[in-house]
Amino acid sequence: MNSFSLGEHASPQEQSVEDVGGRPVSIVITTYNHARFLAEAIESALRQTVTPAEVLVVDDGSTDDPASVASRYPGVRLIRQPNQGLAAARNTGWRAASGYYVVFLDADDRLMPEALASNLQRFAKRPDCAFVYGSFHRIDAGGRLLNSAEPQSVGEDAYESFLKTNLVTMHAAVMYRRDCLEEVGGFDARLRCCEDHELYLRLTRGYGVAAGVERIAEYRHHDSNMSRNIPAMLGTMLEVMRRQSAYLNDNEQWRKAYKVGVQFWKSAYAAEQIRQTFSARASGLRQVPWRATAKVFALAPSAFFTIASRRILNALRSRNARVRKSVRFGDLRRLRPISPHFGYDRGKPVDRRYIEDFLSRHAADIKGRVLEVADNTYTLQYGGARVTHSDVLHVSPDNSRATLVGDLAQGDHLPSGAFDCIVLTQTLHLIFRVHKAIATLHRMLKPGGVLLITVPGVSSIDRGEWGPSWYWSLSPAAVGRLLEERFDNERVSVTAYGNVLAAISFLHGLAEHELSPAELDAHDPQYPMIVAARAVKQCQT
Repeated sequence: MNSFSLGEHASPQEQSVEDVGGRPVSIVITTYNHARFLAEAIESALRQTVTPAEVLVVDDGSTDDPASVASRYPGVRLIRQPNQGLAAARNTGWRAASGYYVVFLDADDRLMPEALASNLQRFAKRPDCAFVYGSFHRIDAGGRLLNSAEPQSVGEDAYESFLKTNLVTMHAAVMYRRDCLEEVGGFDARLRCCEDHELYLRLTRGYGVAAGVERIAEYRHHDSNMSRNIPAMLGTMLEVMRRQSAYLNDNEQWRKAYKVGVQFWKSAYAAEQIRQTFSARASGLRQVPWRATAKVFALAPSAFFTIASRRILNALRSRNARVRKSVRFGDLRRLRPISPHFGYDRGKPVDRRYIEDFLSRHAADIKGRVLEVADNTYTLQYGGARVTHSDVLHVSPDNSRATLVGDLAQGDHLPSGAFDCIVLTQTLHLIFRVHKAIATLHRMLKPGGVLLITVPGVSSIDRGEWGPSWYWSLSPAAVGRLLEERFDNERVSVTAYGNVLAAISFLHGLAEHELSPAELDAHDPQYPMIVAARAVKQCQT
């Protein structure tokens, strides 16, 4: 079978522009004092499975020398201009671009490897659309996954849908037809924010839109995000909505959607401003954003009162609940789980947070030739450009992504000393002869190679394909003993993730967003929901 390689030459699995959509794509990266993130943005653009026609970096008057970053990448074109704002920088980019399609990427964000391929496939099905889009992941300043946004589909009337809310949220998840941008004049450079939503509204009045569920990009959250300025965001968005009033007179559905949208934006931004204020107050920060809070109140007083009152009431209820001696089970007093699907039907499963936290902490180990089971999603997500060759192992030859087929417990035919890293997440518990599997994994690693492994501790059993072969839940001590049989004990480190609340929530099938970060990230080794381990094969002497 062919392997997937990342290097100077396209792999057998890569697609040319002609394979999907038939027309070239330009990627425009805009930057203003985000040079510290720019390399990751450029590399994510260059690692696409569909090669872009060009990558342009527009420097909007930065003072942190993005040119020194862009110069590391031959073929990447840098355009400089005095600081004029994000909308003007994007206009400069698409006007200089030659592609039939255009993708805009902020320098602090990243594209997933199949971003262009996914959106080109949508355009191939719906060439009449002005733009298409997918979903995205949220990452922190260091690039660690926080959570994944739920995909939002567009209805039959795209304009009506965008009047109600912003279905896109992250701009890099969008691919535009350049001729449509030219027809409407691109972004409104008078707007210092919300220019993307204003453009969606102008385009959807005359064109269709198509959406999909694929994760297209990664949206980085950090202290200098423009979206943290809530008064500016709300004020501008209300102005954008007011502009729509000229187009609503003859359409009752649009008028209703407009009212829904105005209320949505007021409530959404009021809620976020209140959250920031409560958070700063609770943390004892001196700079509580009272002035910003007052501005938001002036823009949306009724929404502000409603949300603030609810927040205060919930806080009082929570405080009262803590002093009660009796236990109130509420929704948990039931014999069947809230969701029997590990939480996938409600959002991102709780265990994924822990698995991805572990991999992000050891991302530097995911390099060289890497093996992963079932697919290579985590290899690409956390290894990136460090990976020179990616293999996929699966027990069944029916898996089209598999480059190796076999059972780790009967893996004598699998290559020895071949891999710099093996990523084995949530797999070992499906193998009855775990000792044999670990012996095979050890043999397959190069000297100095790293095994990154996660197994369930507290978990329900799969109701579908994997239920009959779900043999084990393992404690941290068990994982340590198993690995130390083959790896030196000094080269094995075991981590327990989770706590009693996370475990109960996971058993009931709740999703990550239904617990707070503080509740998720309090780890109690007596309630290990996920057990993760790193083991290094001893170098030959």
